[in-house]
Amino acid sequence: MNRRLFLKKAPVAATGGAMMLNGLSIQAMAQHSPLQSLAASSANDRVLVIIQLHGGNDGLNTLIPINQYARYYDLRPNIAIADKGRRAAVLLDSTLPDEQQIALHPDMYGMKELYDQGKMAIVQSVAYDNMNLSHFRSRDIWFMGGDYDEYKDSGWIGRYLDQLFPDYPDSYPNEGMPDPLGIEVGNSVSLGFHRDNGIPTSIAINNPSQFYNLINSVGVDPPESVANTFYGHELQWILDIEQKSNQYAGRLRELYEKGSNSPGVQYPERYPLSAPASVVRNGLAPQLQMIARLLSGGIQTKIFLARIGGFDTHASQVEAYDASMGVHSAKLYHIAEAMKAFQEDLKFLGLENRVMTVTMSEFGRRAKSNGSYGTDHGTAAPMFVFGRNVKPGIIGTNPDLNDLSRNNIKHQYDYRQVFGSLVQDWMQADSATMERTNFSEYVEPDKKITLVGDPVTSVDAVQFRQARYYLKPCSPNPAAGLTQVQYRINSREWVQLEVLDVTGNLVKQLVDQEQSAGEYTQTLDVSDWKIGTYIVKIKTTGWQETTKLIVTQ
Repeated sequence: MNRRLFLKKAPVAATGGAMMLNGLSIQAMAQHSPLQSLAASSANDRVLVIIQLHGGNDGLNTLIPINQYARYYDLRPNIAIADKGRRAAVLLDSTLPDEQQIALHPDMYGMKELYDQGKMAIVQSVAYDNMNLSHFRSRDIWFMGGDYDEYKDSGWIGRYLDQLFPDYPDSYPNEGMPDPLGIEVGNSVSLGFHRDNGIPTSIAINNPSQFYNLINSVGVDPPESVANTFYGHELQWILDIEQKSNQYAGRLRELYEKGSNSPGVQYPERYPLSAPASVVRNGLAPQLQMIARLLSGGIQTKIFLARIGGFDTHASQVEAYDASMGVHSAKLYHIAEAMKAFQEDLKFLGLENRVMTVTMSEFGRRAKSNGSYGTDHGTAAPMFVFGRNVKPGIIGTNPDLNDLSRNNIKHQYDYRQVFGSLVQDWMQADSATMERTNFSEYVEPDKKITLVGDPVTSVDAVQFRQARYYLKPCSPNPAAGLTQVQYRINSREWVQLEVLDVTGNLVKQLVDQEQSAGEYTQTLDVSDWKIGTYIVKIKTTGWQETTKLIVTQ
């Protein structure tokens, strides 16, 4: 059995089935992996979480191009998300120029909230030249960090970490880095974490406590020596993996039991609307919940890979009676609500400054739907980046639906521009490391995209929010007669605008209704009010603010 084949079968071979953690199968990178070396010598404690959308996500029903809605509907009349009604697409940002006006699928409101908080960026139409539409080959290309016609035995994550930790696996774990350098969730090991020498950097676990019990229940003594042959070398390679698994078992259980999740954060468990039973359970949420708990316990792992499948929607992507519901809707809900909970958890745990999350999928779907209420393999699709220190907003414009290539969306950005930006600006890789990842070309000035904001002041997020949601000071203020209250909201939502006295009692209700995105002005007559200080308060679904009003004679 060669190493590549073993990596695909190792988790099953070890137990007769995938090892599970909280019902999840997980691959924890071996401690001597390149990732571990990065953690040991890194001058920062930053973490990157990658969420892999298995199957090829339909980007066009994820982000609906409002400025081209008629063309969008013509291309996919049987699966198009409505632009009006109770289950209409959710306008993302009314401040954007026309060529960037998009709406989210109605089950992605959790992402809308993160965007409005300045904690999400979108990169439009990501792919690579001559996109390969094979699931396995395209995944390998994304993890390999190469072109469509390149074949490498290593991945960009492995090479990146190998540059920082060149003595893997012999020197790990050690006092400086006692933990796995990476944890991969799933029942197979991806190419992304391979080093050039082919040594895998993952172990499969259930939850850390169950994994520890499993390891200790399998009492197989390794041979004292192996033959100096090809098969002997392969056996030694497998034994090294087992040894690393044993070394990490106790440590992972210790950190998991030491850590916790915020009691005030509820990770979503199920899709609340109609969908096939196979996609109702939220499989992503417990993965992110476990990652947050391990980080809370003090794990020094640098890179996590979580997975959510079900995006290969050739048929029955939507319900025939309602295109806003069905398999794809449930999957998008799972991502949006799980990410919202994850960010809240990190915030309350005091970890939000350390973590950045990015989504990836091997390809998108065709712009034109098929006759089975589905979509076939396509090319470009959006990527999402989350975190307190993200530079929020949208990179790129809506895909031009009148300029397709064989019903495929043309890509604006190469996937290596996204990963390269995060490796350089978030993980703070030096130039030599960028060369090893093959990303140097993609962070040159003519190709560089900026996804990371100011990690100290978060000024990008603050300014972003203030441009979209604000309550301006009353004018005039102080006031003796008429004064005006001006405010802005960035989505259609219920607005409560009221005036309170200094003890918190309601003096006047100015607004209590649903309003569309935009700027509003309310005129207030205070000529017969008592002299003193009042509080003007506005509250929406995810935002509230106050300002003082002084009434004089």
